[in-house]
Amino acid sequence: MGNVKPVPDGYHTITPYIVVKGIDEALNFYQKAFDAEKIHVALMPDGKTVMHAEMQIGDSRIMMNDEWPQSNMLSPSSIGNSPVTLHLYVEDVDKIFQQAVDAGCQVGFPLEDTFWGDRYGLLIDPYGHKWSVATHKEDLTPEEMEKRSNEYFSRMGDHGEGN
Repeated sequence: MGNVKPVPDGYHTITPYIVVKGIDEALNFYQKAFDAEKIHVALMPDGKTVMHAEMQIGDSRIMMNDEWPQSNMLSPSSIGNSPVTLHLYVEDVDKIFQQAVDAGCQVGFPLEDTFWGDRYGLLIDPYGHKWSVATHKEDLTPEEMEKRSNEYFSRMGDHGEGN
């Protein structure tokens, strides 16, 4: 067998694994929205249900499978929400954000230049997954970050609304 790498080529130490209802459509959607590349699709014995699929966005892979209710594998669409956000750093956040909106994402948080030095926005895809998309614009010291954070939150109302 030779030397087998503990982390295979093309992967990082942590890889998101998501459950998607309508995975075939979703893979095509992610290609349009985020320039994803479909890497692999394996079907269950029924020949329809996707047991495992992988896509690549930039230098990172995301694994996924179809919903499988009998194994309690439900997508955000069926649950009604997801506590997880996939964070995507890109070269041109304005371009990718608009591309994703044009493909069918909803805006959860509009693009803005943030106090932590990123140009950032939040999207929700048609399958219920949340994507924060950003381009890093500034490297800040911890002191600069704390000062900007304090200024930002001092402008916030009691309910988290900007003044």
